[in-house]
Order: sequence, then structure tokens, then C-alpha cells
Amino acid sequence: MTSIDTNTAATDPSLWWKQAVVYQVYPRSFKDTTGSGLGDIAGVTAKIPYLKELGVDAIWLSPFYPSQLADGGYDVDDYRNVDPKLGTMADFDELAQTAHAAGIRIVVDIVPNHSSNQHEWFKAAVASGPGSPERDRYIFRDGKGPNGDQPPTDWIASFGGPAWTRVPDGQWYLHMFTKEQPDWNWKNPEVRADFIRTLRFWLDHGADGFRVDVAHGLAKDLERDDLDDFKIIGDEMSATDGTHPLYDRNEVHDIYREWRKVFNEYNPPAFAVAEAWVHPSRQYLYASTDELGQVFNFEFAKMDWIRDSFHTAIEEGLAAAERSGSTSTWVMSNHDVPRHASRYGLPQVPSSSHHQLAKDWLLRDGTSYTEDREKGSRRARAAILMELALPGSAYVYQGEELGLPEVADIPWDQLEDPTAFHRVRNQSEKGRDGCRVPLPWVAADTSADGGTFGFSPAAKVAGAGVTASEAGQPAEKPHLPQPAWFADYAADKEDSDPASMLNLYRKALQLRHTMMPTDTSLTWLDEDRSSDLPDGADGQRGGVIAYRRSNGWASITNFSLSPADLPEGTILLASGPLTDDGRLPQDTTVWMSLN
Repeated sequence: MTSIDTNTAATDPSLWWKQAVVYQVYPRSFKDTTGSGLGDIAGVTAKIPYLKELGVDAIWLSPFYPSQLADGGYDVDDYRNVDPKLGTMADFDELAQTAHAAGIRIVVDIVPNHSSNQHEWFKAAVASGPGSPERDRYIFRDGKGPNGDQPPTDWIASFGGPAWTRVPDGQWYLHMFTKEQPDWNWKNPEVRADFIRTLRFWLDHGADGFRVDVAHGLAKDLERDDLDDFKIIGDEMSATDGTHPLYDRNEVHDIYREWRKVFNEYNPPAFAVAEAWVHPSRQYLYASTDELGQVFNFEFAKMDWIRDSFHTAIEEGLAAAERSGSTSTWVMSNHDVPRHASRYGLPQVPSSSHHQLAKDWLLRDGTSYTEDREKGSRRARAAILMELALPGSAYVYQGEELGLPEVADIPWDQLEDPTAFHRVRNQSEKGRDGCRVPLPWVAADTSADGGTFGFSPAAKVAGAGVTASEAGQPAEKPHLPQPAWFADYAADKEDSDPASMLNLYRKALQLRHTMMPTDTSLTWLDEDRSSDLPDGADGQRGGVIAYRRSNGWASITNFSLSPADLPEGTILLASGPLTDDGRLPQDTTVWMSLN
């Protein structure tokens, strides 16, 4: 048996997040209420009834701040405002009030590793010159070479291209992502104090917690002479002792202990979940009750549809949660990775880099490998039941509940993600736009007829991104093109289909609320075993993942070609039909109440 802290939402309402279902909203692609072609805050408010019926406990809003969109909103011009193209602070306040009235909490995405180059402090840093207090808020260095015309290190940024950009006076600034995203200097007390103000600002406006972007990257040590021995791309997981110059440094936890003091000023205390791509052995540090509270278990999201891989990810996630005194998080898709319905429908071939085959498939516009959507959907249905019964929080990415596949063939001249434009040779990737295409709400509003599947109104409406003089004009096209096949996945079509992915999610979330025990223990069943045979996906080892919670609620998933026997009990929900003799087919999960 694996057992961890038993203080959950059932025994302490302030710990609601420990076994919550959190729905990630990428606002620019969720719902457009004005016809600007961009989703907006009012669009999220309009869909609160949909999210309540779905059964989620909270929504996590990806950045909605003023931004030049060099990186999908993660280049922040102003941390304490709403992008005018997406609405106003009054719109955010209305969203928070509407969500809270529906019993849904709000998680705000905060971006502390870097600002945008249009942030007032960065513009002041460039204008003030070397050695100024303004410049010390960021990471500026003199260059190498006799004229300082070579960057301080030879680092390549995460999205490709050099990680340093030179300003007119000759100094260089560090940006681990795009040149429009200069890194903050977290050794500067003004930076620390300003982010404390930002945390309080959003909590005072109704936020219940935060998702922390690049949480492992804030603390840096650039005063050493071996910096060229390290790199930005690919070094995150190799840092294991807290001394890497850029990632997962021990000092980063001093920052989060300061944040925890702020969180505890509120009743109930706020929480945060860290996006920390770190070695599994160090994930637990971010989830400490003295720091953020949770950390994303990306090991689960990385896995191909292979029994042993998922079993290991579950074991490691539970162990990390026990070590931190918190609960684990389970996630399969988000705004940064190809959608899992497509990943599971591609050949399941392990690689040294997660999702490598899916990325190669995207790079070639979805033509290099066959995507078996029926198989991908069947596995995605099995996966969500396997995930939702686990102890801890589940994070659902918008459109996942519709079974949306990745849009692989977006024309290159319509891409937005910087990943597609800065890579060269062996670093080439098409980027993340395929999972960010605006959602389909109405099947009959087809793109072939100039529609947007209900994403936007037919004509412009005065509001976010639309002036009063523009009202009544035809709506702009969605910021990313929607394929014709989106009609098959539209929310209204799935709503009326009892067997749809949407209705599976609704049933599963309703049952989860009923069945979730107050403790967070898990026991592996006798049926839980690897087959030790190549009878799983694409010749991988098959087998069964089977576990139960303390109240007898069990989840059983069969990865093998041969149907699996089920234990004695009552079937509560199945991801697909059982065999005629009541056994569990391949790529199917069943929830049971055990005798």
C-alpha cells in the first residue's frame, strides 16, 4: 500500500486542491465573444455553465496579460492587468465572481522567470545604461572578445537561436526563451518585492492560486567561469544536486518560502502548482507545504501508451507526493505538448526525448506516420479513467474532454509559436500551435461556410479587441485556422451523443466526486502485472494496471491484446464495451466497486 497525507478537501476545505480536477483554459483559443478572432475573458465567463456541467473544481487561466504575443502571452508587458484584446479588469472580476458562484475556483498563471521586452522596467533598464539600478533588475553582462561583440556564453535559447541579445551600448541581456523575453534577476530585492505585490493583487481580485511558469529557472549563478560547460536546451533533467547555474538551484526554494508566507495570509490559504521540468528525484521540493504545495508530475504526461512506463510514472508520482507531504498531479496534455489523443494514435516507439515521434510527425505536417484516430480515441478514453481514480489532482487541458486530436497541418505561414521559427537543423520543430487551435463549440457553423464552429460570433461586437465603430462588421478569422473535421468534435454534437468523449468525462467526473475517499492511499490489486510479452501497443510489453482506493473503488486498465479477467465487484463505468463473457478488452479501463 502507498499512503500519504490524509488531509484532503473532505476533511479540510482549505485543502480543496489536493484532489481537485483543474481545467486549463488557454484564453485566446477558448471562446471569442467580440469577433476579434481571439478568445477573451468574457468568453470564459460565458462558458462557466459548460464547465460546471463538466464537473471541474477549478480553472487555470493561461496568461491573459498585456503582451506582444512573442510567446503566446508568456511575454508579459504588465503583470497586474488584462490584455485589452482580451478584456478588462472588470471582466476578470466578473469571471471570478461567476466562477465562485458556480463552485469553481480560479488559478492564475504567473510568469516569474522573464518579462517581455516591452515591460516598463526593461525599457528603463535599456535606457539607463550599464551599472544602473534599473539594469540590475535583469541579467546584463559584457560580451566576450576585444570589442565585447561576442555573447557572454555560447548558449542556445529554448526556442532556438542565441540566448543573449546585445543592446546599443554594447552589453548583452540573457533570455532563456525568445529575445522578447528578458530574464529577471532574482537576486535583486526589487524584483522579489514586485512579484509579492503581483501575488497579492490577483489574490485580492479573487484568484485562489497560481500556476508558476518555469518555476525551476528563477535562481541563477552566472558568476562562475564554467558556464560554457552547461546548456539551456536539455539540461533541466540532468541537474540533480541543486548547483546547475540555470536550473533547479537550491536557492529557488528561498523564493517560494517567501511566497508561502503570502499565501498563508489568506483564508483559505492560496496554493500554487509548479511547472518544474526537473529530475524526478527533486520534484518533491516544490510541492512542500512550506513552499508551493504542488508540482506537475510530467513523467505521466511524457509516457507513450505502454503499461510499464505508466506504472513507473504512477509509482514515482505517489512516492514524490509522499516525500513532499502533499499530493501528486496527473496530466496528459497541456498547451506545450501535442494532444494525447493523437500521441496515442501514432506508433508507440520509445525515444530518448519525450514525444519525439509526435514532434517528427508534426514537423512533416502529419504525413510521416499514420495517425489511427480510432485507436487514439480508445486509448484516450481508457487513459482518462486510469488517471481520474488516482489520488491527487488531475489537470485537464481544454478540448481534451472533446477528444480533440492535434492539428498537424497548419500552414507554416499561419503559425504563431516561436518554436517554429528559431530552430535549425537537428533542433527543428514545428511548435505548439497544433494544440492551441480555437475550440469547436457548434458543429453546424462550419469553416467551409466561413464559420468558426461557434468560437466567434458571425459579426463583431463592441468589447475586447473591437471598437464601437467596428461593431456589426464581419468577424475576424480565428487566430489559428480550424480544420473542417473539427465539426466531428464540436461540443454541441458530443453533448447529444451518450457515447461521446464529452459525456464520458462528465460521467467520470460526477462519479469521481462521489467515490473519492477522504484519504489518499492506493493499493495495487493482484490483477496488476506486466505481461512480460510483446502483446501491447506496437510490440511493447503489455499487461494490466489495476489499483484500488481505500473505499473499494478500483480502476483496471488492460494494455494487452488478450482480454483480462476482472475481480469480483460491481462495474461503475467503462471506457468501452467489455467482451461478451465480461472480460476487459485491450486499451480499455473499467471502474468497479469491489466486493
